[in-house]
Amino acid sequence: MQTRRTMFSGKLFVSTAAGLFLAFAGSAASALEIAGSKGSKLNAQAVASLDEPWAMTFLPGGAMLVTTKPGKMFHVTQGGKKTEIASLWPVAYAGQGGLGDVVLHPDFARNRLVYASFAESLDGSTAGAAVVRAKFEISGGRPRLTERKKIWTQTPKVSGAGHYSHRMAFGPDGKLFITAGDRQELTPAQAFDQALGKIIRLNDDGSVPNDNPWQDRGELAKTFWTIGHRNPLGIAFDAQGRLWAHEMGPRGGDELNLIVKGRNYGWPPVSQGRHYSG
Repeated sequence: MQTRRTMFSGKLFVSTAAGLFLAFAGSAASALEIAGSKGSKLNAQAVASLDEPWAMTFLPGGAMLVTTKPGKMFHVTQGGKKTEIASLWPVAYAGQGGLGDVVLHPDFARNRLVYASFAESLDGSTAGAAVVRAKFEISGGRPRLTERKKIWTQTPKVSGAGHYSHRMAFGPDGKLFITAGDRQELTPAQAFDQALGKIIRLNDDGSVPNDNPWQDRGELAKTFWTIGHRNPLGIAFDAQGRLWAHEMGPRGGDELNLIVKGRNYGWPPVSQGRHYSG
């Protein structure tokens, strides 16, 4: 189950597989109590009911864009009005795959650009992550994504339906960072000719910055920021501009990593976890 917690105007929004909740610490008037494993409690009020919500981001004014894994995106107000967004694209919905993350361009107020990640299959048998950039518009009260352009696609596509990762974040320098899972292929996380098990860094139009660390290991490697990852499912910059990622390792091997340009994070030769085979 994917869970994302986001603060807005002093309120905590929690997206889970069961829906989207607005939580208030210690509020007795809310309709639902969420208990933590260590005894902490949040009283929550359901904002909207969605089918497998995966990610969300706030628009100026407080409405949210929420993705659902089966392939739909919704515009959700803080009051709970939910409207499906038109003009999406096919997704490879299976296993851990489907419609994934959604983030706004840092200059969204001016350019209205939205970025969405998803699992795609081009041949019906293999799949990989991809990222689309589109313009968000509301016409006649109906939200739409127009001027859609695919700006990144994971190479190679492989069989299976796990470890897409495809979380995104914009850095203080305006560059787009994308987590690219190892797709359960293990060793390609160390390979420079495959975008599996990497964190990718691109310009906002999908072109490749010339200050990425591996400029002499082939064209694909020029997109890499770090290598040796398994399945990074969270990525964010802190107040000091440092990049952090949390990574789902094998059994007992989950990680929280400070992401530093050009580093190798060890997967699969180095891990604190064990393969599920034992």
